[in-house]
Amino acid sequence: MNTRRRQRSRQNQLSKSGLKNENIDRQIRVLHQAMAEKMLHQPDLVQIVADKILERYEQGKMYHGAYLTWTSILEHFGNPEVFLQALLEDSPRMRKLRRKTPFVGILNEQERESALLKFACGDADIDSLL
Repeated sequence: MNTRRRQRSRQNQLSKSGLKNENIDRQIRVLHQAMAEKMLHQPDLVQIVADKILERYEQGKMYHGAYLTWTSILEHFGNPEVFLQALLEDSPRMRKLRRKTPFVGILNEQERESALLKFACGDADIDSLL
């Protein structure tokens, strides 16, 4: 009996952490959508991201595969649909990469809060995120 309780408790913990990670990934994805939209309106921001990618790669803070993925995504910047699709891809690999995003410094705190609030209130374009 005691073993069953421990197993049930462990399953509940795993499902809670899974839901927490899923929610974090959704928020990160919403932030990336906001960053992408801002970049599409201010193309000069692409260079900031490109510089950050190169800097992390040269400092050994980014593996070659991640470097190739991020640079490939930026190469599609001229085609907004493909750029957004690649950046917001819902795959385990992209979820992992977005958690260590080179898209830092694109949004200010107000823009970040606004994007998260829109998503939390249901005002974000959720169809483009799913």
